[in-house]
Amino acid sequence: MNRRHFFKKGSLFALGTSLLQPFDSFASNDNYDATNKNKKAKNIIIVVSDGMSIGTLNMTDLYLSRATGKGSHWLELYKKNKVNRALMDMASASSIVTDSAAASSSWGGGVRIANGALNVSQNGEAHLPIWQKFKKAGKKAGCVTSVPITHATPAGFCVNSKSRNAQETIAEQYLEYKFDVMMGGGHKYFASDKRKDKKDMYQAFVSQDYQVLRTKQDMVAASNHKPILGVFDDNALPYAIDRKQNKSLAQKIPTLAEMTAKAIAAMKDHDKGFVLQVEAGKVDWAAHGNDIAGLLHDQIDHDEAIKVAMDFAEDDGETLVIITTDHGNANPGVIYGKNANTNFDAIQNYKHTNEWILNGVGKETSVSQVKERIHYANTIALTNDECQQLLDYYKNIPTANGLYNPKHLPFNLLASIQKQHNSVGWISMQHSADYVELAMYGPGSQLLKPFIKNTDLHYLMLEAAEVENAF
Repeated sequence: MNRRHFFKKGSLFALGTSLLQPFDSFASNDNYDATNKNKKAKNIIIVVSDGMSIGTLNMTDLYLSRATGKGSHWLELYKKNKVNRALMDMASASSIVTDSAAASSSWGGGVRIANGALNVSQNGEAHLPIWQKFKKAGKKAGCVTSVPITHATPAGFCVNSKSRNAQETIAEQYLEYKFDVMMGGGHKYFASDKRKDKKDMYQAFVSQDYQVLRTKQDMVAASNHKPILGVFDDNALPYAIDRKQNKSLAQKIPTLAEMTAKAIAAMKDHDKGFVLQVEAGKVDWAAHGNDIAGLLHDQIDHDEAIKVAMDFAEDDGETLVIITTDHGNANPGVIYGKNANTNFDAIQNYKHTNEWILNGVGKETSVSQVKERIHYANTIALTNDECQQLLDYYKNIPTANGLYNPKHLPFNLLASIQKQHNSVGWISMQHSADYVELAMYGPGSQLLKPFIKNTDLHYLMLEAAEVENAF
């Protein structure tokens, strides 16, 4: 059966019970929660930790368990058997190792496409993104993220683009399709003094009756009865641990959980329901930088957003919550050794990310200053030789270039030094071809089989909400 065209055959109900299993891979089993059977998902919330390897999920649960006595909300759902769970194959059309654009597009457009594009196949065919389908069905639709709101993961649910890098154009498309709540970073893609074409996208949104929010205070005060564009930083939002250590940032920048709660509040009373994507985008960025403090604390931010979504869904009874990641990245883990427990627990004393450490070092920095900065951030004492290794890197640092490390900072070197003190190892600084964790709660979760292909999730969401694929 052609899954893309299933809903084009006619009404879901008119087809009769013999055809109510549109996907062989989603055939029902006897183990799902019977309360969800025959219920429609009025709302869908998909919570994505971008670039989360299984080691990241594992370490975050270990970290929270050992630091607080309670594990992660995500694994608590597993322990209490509250969700249906699967592995998902995230390959793109061009590689077994996907990027975020192709990964999101597989969910958004229901078709595997090449890395780098958004819902546009290599032959130029455009595939209607799922949030547009839900908008056409009368639902409200939105995205919140800790990276630019125009970045690959939210964009893959919303628009078509031959290149994920066309973020100025993506900002314009968000207004064209009138998504209801869009919050994250990305000021440079909306402000007239930052954009190449000098368009004032903020004014364009205001002219269409949007509330433009620039601070957490703006968000708290915003009406729940008008559409929202929230842009809280120039590029991505700060890492969670750096935000917590800076009173000014903590007052200005909302957490992922706070944005999630606001988005739900702004859309929950709509009579036809809503769909919301929540992305912890900086988990991926931290993995690219082998940055353990950034990784764990942004994964914790994601975990707090899960709690917001689950609290709403459990009270609401009509909401499908989907929890997943789009691909692995760097595949970190705690490495065996007699001091593994003590070393890993030492991360509880970290105050800042490696990005914060390395951005404060330069050619003129002394060995003693490096030693002092790292001791303050990590409570570890580096040797003079280790500090000199880091300083030597700055003598011939390349010119700015690159997506996730534009300053070419010595992330890998610092992580390898830290490994001796925290027992965390990394296999790379790049994406990996992991089959990823997928969990579902609420109406439609019974459709999930133990192993699916990424594009299947597109059709599962449509079936769960009983929205026809006829657009």
